[in-house]
Amino acid sequence: MLRLRPYNKKDAGTILSWCREEEAFYKWTAGVLGKYPLTEEQFNVVLGAMPFVAFEDSEPVGFFNMRLPEENFDTLRIGFVIVDPAKRGMGYGKEMLKLGLRFAFEIYGANKATLGVFENNPSAYYCYKAVGFEDIPLEDREVYSVLGQEWNCLELKIEKKN
Repeated sequence: MLRLRPYNKKDAGTILSWCREEEAFYKWTAGVLGKYPLTEEQFNVVLGAMPFVAFEDSEPVGFFNMRLPEENFDTLRIGFVIVDPAKRGMGYGKEMLKLGLRFAFEIYGANKATLGVFENNPSAYYCYKAVGFEDIPLEDREVYSVLGQEWNCLELKIEKKN
């Protein structure tokens, strides 16, 4: 049974070990946390948000965080979603996000959650869509310069069901 717990500093090495390729690292972080490869100390900046570890039988299998894009809890922003590569394709990402959304809506009282995903990361995009996230149409997409390429970022949202 998958559960969530708060992230703590001792998790950094495990989570960073899940992202061993530079391109995958930038798809995961957009470079917001720093340049590849990150140190555990650099990664621990996530403690400034609401970081969570998904675990099964005490073994970490995923990570994500939530933050407030505004000054109230009406909307929460989900980021840095990652699943242990050995566990991908087994439904852990979807289950982890569902638990995170339940926490956002029921505990924090948020009415909406948002996230961004690069167009060149279809597995993450389809995972988010399978959970119920919907595309947010944008006139101007956010574009990141990554590894000498331009990467388009898609915005998605999910609203609390009454």
